[in-house]
Amino acid sequence: MSSVKKIAIGSDHAGFDYKTALVSFLKELGYEVTDFGTNSPDSVDYPDFAHPVASAVENKEADAGVLICGSANGVAITANKHQNIRAAICWLEEISALARQHNDANVVCIPARFIDLELAKKIINTFINTAFEGGRHANRVDKIACSC
Repeated sequence: MSSVKKIAIGSDHAGFDYKTALVSFLKELGYEVTDFGTNSPDSVDYPDFAHPVASAVENKEADAGVLICGSANGVAITANKHQNIRAAICWLEEISALARQHNDANVVCIPARFIDLELAKKIINTFINTAFEGGRHANRVDKIACSC
């Protein structure tokens, strides 16, 4: 069973429709979801939504994060500026599983313009329900944070 109970979610305008559907999907599965916006399809700046999601995960107010934008690149780049965030762009279920198993990713980034909503649901469900393997991967993950 997943240790994820609380999920932070956010998107820009390109991910708004998916985010709206995914909030409902996650709540139906029994997760507590905090929606950091955006709240309309009007053009916005993705960092305004990626930073609060990343902060919620980093501060342990959420167990995992979901970010959605057109390509997933902008939200992933932004979230990964946070020291304890490992945001992974996932476009296949297998990639979301590996992001968790090998990288202990804690934020999944969905490219709304390149996958359909049903696949996004499967990717997120896989991400949430896959555990970090630890072992040889733990040493690698421990080297990710910048100590500069």
